Amino acid sequence: MTDIAISIQGLSKRYAVEREAKSALDVTYREAIVGGARSLVRSTGDFLRGRAARRCETRQDFWALRDVTFDVMRGEVLGIIGRNGAGKSTLLKVISRITEPTEGRLCISGRVGSLLEVGTGFHPELSGRENIYLNGAVLGMTRREILGKFDEIVEFAEVAKFLDTPVKRYSSGMYVRLAFAVAAHLEPDILVVDEVLAVGDAQFQKKCLGKMRDVASRGRTVLFVSHNLGVMERLTQRALVLESGTCAFIGSPAAAVARYAEFGVGENIVEFDVEKMPRKYPGNGAARILRLRFDRPIPVFESDEGFRCIASIRAEEEIPGLRFSMAVLDVQGAAVGSCFGPGTIAMKAGEELDVQLAVPNMRLAPGKYSCGLSIGKGNYRSGHVDFDVVLDTLHFEVRPEEGDSGTVSFWTRGWGSIIFPDIEQTVLGTRP
Repeated sequence: MTDIAISIQGLSKRYAVEREAKSALDVTYREAIVGGARSLVRSTGDFLRGRAARRCETRQDFWALRDVTFDVMRGEVLGIIGRNGAGKSTLLKVISRITEPTEGRLCISGRVGSLLEVGTGFHPELSGRENIYLNGAVLGMTRREILGKFDEIVEFAEVAKFLDTPVKRYSSGMYVRLAFAVAAHLEPDILVVDEVLAVGDAQFQKKCLGKMRDVASRGRTVLFVSHNLGVMERLTQRALVLESGTCAFIGSPAAAVARYAEFGVGENIVEFDVEKMPRKYPGNGAARILRLRFDRPIPVFESDEGFRCIASIRAEEEIPGLRFSMAVLDVQGAAVGSCFGPGTIAMKAGEELDVQLAVPNMRLAPGKYSCGLSIGKGNYRSGHVDFDVVLDTLHFEVRPEEGDSGTVSFWTRGWGSIIFPDIEQTVLGTRP
């Protein structure tokens, strides 16, 4: 057990959910008696007067987590991904001892520092200075230990001017900066960070990611929840996929992202239904693009981040080797660059596939873009034949990359078009 920071066995969390019955017809005589004589008299009076009965409440159990089991090693960075409502925040609250599990066992070795949501662990009436000491005391640190880290915390959070102001007057960005600085610098053995970092600006997010890498390099454990799958792959050593409160997958970040992209599609993922979209350049119809979607809720990428999307396609005839090609266009519709896949996907007539397309390190400048996508055979060297072409879709934005000196990247239009790295294809699922 000496190398295990967190051990979770059969962990479950149940909540009681109250719902309203639609009318008195939904409530049995026995339920009315159990509900109390007052409720029975009131419902009977409403019925005799011909009025709609008042709604009454019934209880249902909701399992936010169900039989979750995994271990986290010391010094490991574990990513946690899943759709909204999958149980990510509940799991972190149980690990942070904010809420008790209903069933199962949780063993934690060391102090836990948590940043779960704006305001967690801070007293709104106290100043930033007082909250730093309060959080340190909660972690079991002495006043001398907190003083040793105090200046680093203030410098990292960039709130020196407002240090003696009650935190209830802080903006959400200031709140998050200070909360993360406290959680990361007071030397917890386990650092737990939820999606709350999305509140900060791009520059601060980079600082936070760098700090989490630094925390992990010192042998401490990090649990990190984020919808930014590119950051998840770069930062974490393993990733856990939660689906409806259960552990659906745990393994390498790349495999976890592929699992999430395959089964995590829903209202939280940007999707484009292009099957019936008019084609400006019709192909020969041997295959057709049905749907396109990103691997994240908000299609924003960093300039040094790989681009990833998922395409659903259908073959109208047997195809021995289908290839993807992609063109990236700026907001004026000018082509910035293009890339091709390997052309190795075999399909039977009538078969449908979901294929993940990844282009590593496109190095796009800050700005807004769209993609044109085609499927066919051949490439730009040997010539190619298009089966289907979809333009003006997959709209996304690239945020500026901050350099070591605090500068951001620029792009000169005169650079012209480029050829991006080859597309990396991964078949996620087949529907005959």
